[in-house]
Amino acid sequence: MAWRNSSSTSRCSSRDNRRIERVVVIGTSGCGKTVFARRLARALACPHVELDALYWAPDWLPKPAADFRRLVHGAVQAQRWVVDGNYSAVRDVVWPRATTIIWLNYGFATVLARALRRTVRRIIRREPLFAGNEESVKRSFLSRDSILLWMVTTFHEKRRRYGTLRARGAFANLDWLEFRTPAHADSFLRDRENRATAAPSHAPL
Repeated sequence: MAWRNSSSTSRCSSRDNRRIERVVVIGTSGCGKTVFARRLARALACPHVELDALYWAPDWLPKPAADFRRLVHGAVQAQRWVVDGNYSAVRDVVWPRATTIIWLNYGFATVLARALRRTVRRIIRREPLFAGNEESVKRSFLSRDSILLWMVTTFHEKRRRYGTLRARGAFANLDWLEFRTPAHADSFLRDRENRATAAPSHAPL
């Protein structure tokens, strides 16, 4: 199994030996960034930072911009971490510290199906989210604040934006990995998890 390494014209295989230290996981809303980032952080034995958790206050209110930036700045001072989230307001805080961008660049139908399944599951199970917030039928299906509506209306714009950021090379320090299907992303994760199981605690992952 191979995945695209957009910092060069070559492809990197699941036996790639690059060291990954500070990772930003990006992708359109609903593609599965948090689940991917959580698994990767566990395999790398490093903190997982979910930007949504730092952004939202109770009652689905955003925290003040200054507070959000302060929290994010503190979180990325560690030597190793995996961050997930698309917040352009803190890109200048996170990306210069990162070593790797992982872009979950899945197709529209795949992301919509994932987002819909996640929303229905959260509603049925009443899963507590950031600051104790919960998704509801009204918010998810009958509101302008619906994450599903947000995903549909911003999908193509975000795809173009990330493609442009990568092509411009504005963050030359970053190594980009792009996964076009969940199967490719899962292959990468399984490889990192296998390394974590096999390697001594001091060995690089």
